[in-house]
Amino acid sequence: MEPFERYRPIIDDFEAFLEACRRPLGTAVRVNTIKASVDRTIAVLEETGVAYEQADWNPRVLTLETDSPGSTWTSFHGFTYGQEEVSAVPAGVLDPQPGERVWDACGAPGGKTTQIAALMDDQGTVVANDNNLGRLSALRFNAERLGATSLAVTNQDARNFSMKPFDFDSFDRALVDAPCSCEGTIRKNPDALEDWSEDHLHSVAGIQKGILRRAIQTTREGGTVVYSTCTFAPEENEAVVQHALETESCEVVDFDLALEHSSGLESWDDEEFDSSLENAARIYPHQNDTGGFFVAKLEVTA
Repeated sequence: MEPFERYRPIIDDFEAFLEACRRPLGTAVRVNTIKASVDRTIAVLEETGVAYEQADWNPRVLTLETDSPGSTWTSFHGFTYGQEEVSAVPAGVLDPQPGERVWDACGAPGGKTTQIAALMDDQGTVVANDNNLGRLSALRFNAERLGATSLAVTNQDARNFSMKPFDFDSFDRALVDAPCSCEGTIRKNPDALEDWSEDHLHSVAGIQKGILRRAIQTTREGGTVVYSTCTFAPEENEAVVQHALETESCEVVDFDLALEHSSGLESWDDEEFDSSLENAARIYPHQNDTGGFFVAKLEVTA
């Protein structure tokens, strides 16, 4: 937990934060409404004897009293998908609508991609991209199991993503759930900090900046881009969004989030950020008994 000491000045109730990081994470799933409604899924869970608790902030998110969510009847039939509770936030903030064109820049293994498809009632086009060909097999498997038919899968470096394969030149919305240092996954991955270093933070931030810039460039004017990570590092969060504000035509906008969270930072060490970054959300493990996440919503401008 030593690397987390750098966050003591920015996290309220820091000791509660550390205590939460040491606790194992509960088992959460997302109801896949392409296959079944929330009510039908809950009825099946009750019939098969799987206890559950429904999240207050999102009726499609359930915490199950089982160590094997993938072995349940609902999972086998594609009614549920194992997805950490806070991981369901970015797609909800993106708010994709049926019939739209949406890019998931870092789509594998498909949790958020299939969530986007479900929010769109599987109507429209969801382009799921990943630069790792091996991980795309998992994405394809999950899309088939969950019945998501609106997907097109691409294998490109998102920083240089080409629109040439498509008969349109821009997306309505884009999600950049960027590869990161994964500090916020410490509760389910106790080894998350083993290779931690500030050099690594700056290295991965360079990749994140490139992906976010390309997402803005490929999204139409007035469209929405959501940037998210499962880490606490400002170098990978506010600093990346700040870079986008300085290099692309976009602005950070506010959004509603029923989960308890903290505002984005307006400064870190000697670096100052645009005041609009206060509209971003930092979700810490002790606030909702979840993992950690950062989410910022941007609108593409002229």
